[in-house]
Amino acid sequence: MPSLVCLFLFSLFVCIAQAQVPANQTFKFVNEGEFGPYIVEYDGDYRMLDLFASPHQLAFYNTTPNAFTLALRMGLRRSESLFRWVWEANRGNPVGENATLTFGQDGNLVLADADGRVAWQTNTANKGVVGLRLLSTGNMVLHNSKGDFVWESFDYPTDTLLVGQSLKAGKVSKLVSRASDTENKDGAYSLVMEPKGLVLYYQSKNTPKPLLYYRFTERNFNVKRPIDQVILQCEPTTDEGYAYEITVRYLLNNSQVGGILPVRPKYNSTLTFLRLGIDGNIRLYTYSDKVDWGAWETTFTLFDSDNYWWEGECQLPEKCRGFGLCEDSQCVACPSSKGLLGWSKTCEPQKLPSCDAKSFHYYKLDGGFIKVLDSL
Repeated sequence: MPSLVCLFLFSLFVCIAQAQVPANQTFKFVNEGEFGPYIVEYDGDYRMLDLFASPHQLAFYNTTPNAFTLALRMGLRRSESLFRWVWEANRGNPVGENATLTFGQDGNLVLADADGRVAWQTNTANKGVVGLRLLSTGNMVLHNSKGDFVWESFDYPTDTLLVGQSLKAGKVSKLVSRASDTENKDGAYSLVMEPKGLVLYYQSKNTPKPLLYYRFTERNFNVKRPIDQVILQCEPTTDEGYAYEITVRYLLNNSQVGGILPVRPKYNSTLTFLRLGIDGNIRLYTYSDKVDWGAWETTFTLFDSDNYWWEGECQLPEKCRGFGLCEDSQCVACPSSKGLLGWSKTCEPQKLPSCDAKSFHYYKLDGGFIKVLDSL
């Protein structure tokens, strides 16, 4: 019996070792040439690559000179609408001009700078990969000879979930916001899958640990057991497809145990994604590939002054920057030693000369107290 097991394992190893990508399906793209002429998210420059599955296409883009991200765009040129970035390979670790994206016969997909520095890779060398496909769902996959996925981009979200994509226990279980329009690195906000549902956290440079600013618990239904997956789904509500339900579902062992139903558009909404924004807000963006212009619609916003069912904007940690007072989703005042002043973008806490107790001051406001700290 041991000899049969050893023979089986040896045969399996040989099969995997012999599997390789056909030479005519390998490629090497170089980040060079003219930039594209269309408007893209974050007002960046971009160069499209040949990997395309409508309405998605792989590209290099940058928002600061010579700092490029390998990303997947959603949007078509004929719609004359904004291209949005729905997946990124190397956030926080950009590459420069003449960087390369290589898919070799060993089945590894590698992003490297011109000097050979590897910025990102799939780590799938000699693991049975025989091909790469970009699916119409926006999932980029490396597959073996049986069609099974050895690696898929859906397992590595950044700040975005496409329809069919999920957060998973034991894998990537959170989204992290982008720092700013110009800085493509991790920002202050995170959407985290916890055992009882989704939670939003905020962490500034001066906070030792993330601060919770919203739980979805009250909007859940039937969550009685710990969940191991959160998935974004979109399904027609009738056979005719007159309306679609966009749902964030909570799963345990692939069975639904709860979820959130944010929106029900009256058109095909399968080209939708969920985004944790730079401002810490949650939004759903839906793309229609049937129109010539105005293809994007914001179909849901969590913190929205016009949405009575969900939450107002005052729950956003930096709605009024670090120190302003917010009421009814509006920034209404800036605390000072002279009382409440009119709010402006310059409203910030007083800088402290030291951590000595004498450096702290208190302002009394409507029966409560606000402590002047260095910076939240």
